[in-house]
Amino acid sequence: MKIAFVGKGGSGKTTLSSLFVRHLAASGVPVVAIDADINQHLGPALGLDETEAAGLPALGEHLALIKDHLRGTNPRIPSAEQMIKTTPPGKGSRLLRVCEDNPVYDACARPVELDDGAVRLMVTGPFTDADLGVACYHSKTGAVELCLNHLVDGRDEYVVVDMTAGSDSFASGMFTRFDITFLVAEPTRKGVSVYRQYKEYARDFGVTLKVVGNKVQGQDDLDFLHEQVGDDLLVTVGHSDWVRAMEKGHPPRFEVLEDANRRALRELHTAALATYELRDWARYTRQMVHFHLKNARSWGNERTGVDLAAQVDPGFVLGEEVAAPA
Repeated sequence: MKIAFVGKGGSGKTTLSSLFVRHLAASGVPVVAIDADINQHLGPALGLDETEAAGLPALGEHLALIKDHLRGTNPRIPSAEQMIKTTPPGKGSRLLRVCEDNPVYDACARPVELDDGAVRLMVTGPFTDADLGVACYHSKTGAVELCLNHLVDGRDEYVVVDMTAGSDSFASGMFTRFDITFLVAEPTRKGVSVYRQYKEYARDFGVTLKVVGNKVQGQDDLDFLHEQVGDDLLVTVGHSDWVRAMEKGHPPRFEVLEDANRRALRELHTAALATYELRDWARYTRQMVHFHLKNARSWGNERTGVDLAAQVDPGFVLGEEVAAPA
């Protein structure tokens, strides 16, 4: 299951995504957590200190390795240099699984020990001084999109992505890569404005969107969210002494998280599981191709010097039954 957490900056999306990762780990299921926000707060939210978080390998720094591994023996992609962030898999491509060892995980993923198990953590890497004047920060998430395009995951396997803030997720097709998207919204006009943008942009792509109300303090806040987002409101979360302790670097054991917040996490898990039966791998693949062709025409063909439309394998549909080459 592929799950995204989005929301405006400061909404609490990283906190909620880290709590959900902890909940999944405590449930005993395998989890890959990905920090796709250049602010890079997911590691500390999962308990890493500043030195450990700063030492995590950046996906963007291993882009050549990622491309070379994923292209495999696909005859439509003769070199890693001709791959872009939206390049879709085809016959001969190597696919990623949640529960496996591979060169991408070896280079880019690190285990994070939690109370009830460990998760794999991958990060895009922060925007650095070297990027100033020469790079758009959206390029940092390109490696994440490429990995998601080549990922085959099952019902009881989880990839949780802490996305870029606001509506910046729509700078690429990555917003269509998820079984469900949880939008974290505060009970304010600014808090729900991102929801309206996301709802409008995602309308034509079959995106399953649910709102998590955060920092809800009373009935007035709850009524406001119901009025603004309607049936898309799934759960609400209020003040948490556990989270306050975590933000100070001293989280208690996860088992003592407040009962109300534990119930909210279980509801998120149930909502995610319910989307499994809605999976449409053919549509998923069509959307992948749609954004690839759009990027190819916009900038990819010029940058690579080749017609990237030729990378599309018309007979290929990504799915759980597709086997990766050795």
